[in-house]
Amino acid sequence: MTTTIALAGKGGVGKTTISGMVIKYLIQSQPGAVLAIDADPSSNLNMVLGLDLEWTVGDIREDILNQVKSSLGATGAAMGTMPGGVTKREFLDYEIRSALSEGERFDLIAMGRSEGPGCYCAVNHNLRDVVDSISKNYRYVVIDNEAGMEHLSRRTTRDVQHLLIVSDPTQRGLVAAERIAEYRTALDIHIENVYLIVNRLPGVMPDALQARVDALEIPLLGVIPNNSELTTLEFSGEPVINLSNDSPVYQSIAGMMDSIL
Repeated sequence: MTTTIALAGKGGVGKTTISGMVIKYLIQSQPGAVLAIDADPSSNLNMVLGLDLEWTVGDIREDILNQVKSSLGATGAAMGTMPGGVTKREFLDYEIRSALSEGERFDLIAMGRSEGPGCYCAVNHNLRDVVDSISKNYRYVVIDNEAGMEHLSRRTTRDVQHLLIVSDPTQRGLVAAERIAEYRTALDIHIENVYLIVNRLPGVMPDALQARVDALEIPLLGVIPNNSELTTLEFSGEPVINLSNDSPVYQSIAGMMDSIL
């Protein structure tokens, strides 16, 4: 059985870094392979994980549309085959598997850029089928989402066991987290558990912030402290997955994962 962990939050709260730490925990502490899905159009989870990124699913999607249109005309995107008689499903399956970036006990798919002009319905349906099919080969899938979580309903697996909503230690961040949590009910996704993570807390949680956290209808999974070692890695551009196991950041995230897995 595949366990899917999705992370969401407004821009700049550190969800991509936390995604990397979750993957680090899984490959060190849990059996089975991990698939990382970078569903943020900015596509920088590969830098956190120390992997090169040559192609994204967005690149493949645009390429298939261009090939079909050039050979079959403007309506070709709705057709079922590629030039040479290969189906779009077969072509996408091959291309996406070829675009996987491989790490040690984990692989990465980057969804990449959003859609341009044209008909994407048939392509996106096939994309979801392919990504779902690939995901079933992994014990864990970790999805780093953009704030709106559109990729969960449109391009990636629809079943999520654990949704981790990340906030910075501000009132504005918590309001954004609450809105993201509410937004999930409008998506065609089955989500079993939803948790809040407060990131980059400098010291003890202030009373006013704690009161706001307590008022949310999202259980607080944990708090991640602000940390100079992590900041140094971010400044240097070194992969964040190289953060030491003794780091308070990693220790706090590992403790959270222990509690839900």
